[in-house]
Amino acid sequence: MTAQGRVPIVYAAAAVLVLGAMSVGLQLLRDAKYPAAPNEEETLYLTQRATSRIVFTHRSLAADLYWIRAIQYFGSRAQHARAAGLSTLPPAALSDSPISFDLLYPLLDIVTTLDPRFNIAYRFGGIFLSEPYPHGPGRPDDAIALLQKGLAASPSKWEYWEDIGFVYYWSKHDFIKAAEAFNRGADIPGAPWWLRSLAGTTLAKGGDRTASRLLWNQLRETANNEYARNAATMKLQQLDAIEIIERIQKVVDTLGERRGVPVTSWNDLISARVMPGVPLDPANVPYELQSPSRVTLSRNSPLFPLPFEPAARTDQ
Repeated sequence: MTAQGRVPIVYAAAAVLVLGAMSVGLQLLRDAKYPAAPNEEETLYLTQRATSRIVFTHRSLAADLYWIRAIQYFGSRAQHARAAGLSTLPPAALSDSPISFDLLYPLLDIVTTLDPRFNIAYRFGGIFLSEPYPHGPGRPDDAIALLQKGLAASPSKWEYWEDIGFVYYWSKHDFIKAAEAFNRGADIPGAPWWLRSLAGTTLAKGGDRTASRLLWNQLRETANNEYARNAATMKLQQLDAIEIIERIQKVVDTLGERRGVPVTSWNDLISARVMPGVPLDPANVPYELQSPSRVTLSRNSPLFPLPFEPAARTDQ
């Protein structure tokens, strides 16, 4: 592009930034006269109503700015939650969490309102929203709503049905609806044949780890972006971690029964020569041996928390 061709774009970007600054000033005046409610911990860059008035023909640029904000917001919240050592929480307790993800869906909603065909925002946003706390907000219903919004804008995107199926399968453990979503995607012209296979596997072996591994392997192999591939890889590592815990637990239980006293440290297993050293999870973080002789994933591991509980110990 020539220097002359870049001039309108530069002016457009400058105009959006100036208008954005003006909106911030107006927002400050509004807040001074009409204070926010106590539960409003943060404000968005622009409200949806202001966005539709201000950006005019530069909606794609504004959508990009909000997308960057959504990524920053999600990343900072997840990092703070993990750094604080916060663990997984049931959905009812998320509203009481000291670190909130409350603005994530509104930000993603603005992005996809400004640019209804923002494919990455729907697919990444669905992953962000469905991630369990502390990796994310643990809001699969919002993830499904966002992906359904994408389908309303682009009905031929079978990938959105695939993502909805994964949310139902992994986050909500609703295998019937997961299979329905995969089948809906398979009905779309141009969809891959394996979507129908995923639907059948989900119905036949819903909740089975082998089926889970098949689904995540399929997602990793077909992902068209690095984040989705990394997310699938992490889910597969979590499945590996669960299976490793179960194997180690059997060794711990067997040694405890043989000695007649509980195993309380890794040194007990190392000195008995049933284990060469402290075992590491797939992320190379040491497993923990908690009382009473229970093998667990470390809270310091990037794989924490695990999606499934390891099988019960042999002495239970």
